[in-house]
Amino acid sequence: MLSPVPQFTRSLTALAAILAKAEAHCAAKKIDPAVIFAARLFPDMLPFWRQITITCDHAKGACARLAGAEVPGYPDEEKSLADLQARIARTSAFIATLPDAAFAGADARSITLKVGPTEMTFEAPAYYSGFAIPNFYFHLTTAYNILRTNGVELGKRDFMGTR
Repeated sequence: MLSPVPQFTRSLTALAAILAKAEAHCAAKKIDPAVIFAARLFPDMLPFWRQITITCDHAKGACARLAGAEVPGYPDEEKSLADLQARIARTSAFIATLPDAAFAGADARSITLKVGPTEMTFEAPAYYSGFAIPNFYFHLTTAYNILRTNGVELGKRDFMGTR
């Protein structure tokens, strides 16, 4: 299996840039950043800050599990947009420590994790393509959409990380 680190790194870098635009938007429009931090697309959906932490959790979890490494635990203690930037940076720094060689033979690994009270086991390719990647992009996209809904000027290039 090829290392998933470059894909996650590109998207986390884009997420950090998107978050920086949100911070600039708040400053320019005199919006309390706490409004963005707690914003939701719909009342039954998780808030912006949680979308970011889950995005990071899927990136570090997928990379660690596929590399056969221990998944580092990050407490969900973020209280500000700056804290979320730090979470993204910590996640990017962690996955950068995983060498390409660690992913050799990953296709043969079995991945077991707890999702709520349920323990799930996947073959590594199914875990990566059917669980880790869809969940990562769901939460990344939701965070992006929360910002767009709140007036932050973003486009596809921002999401793709090509600006």
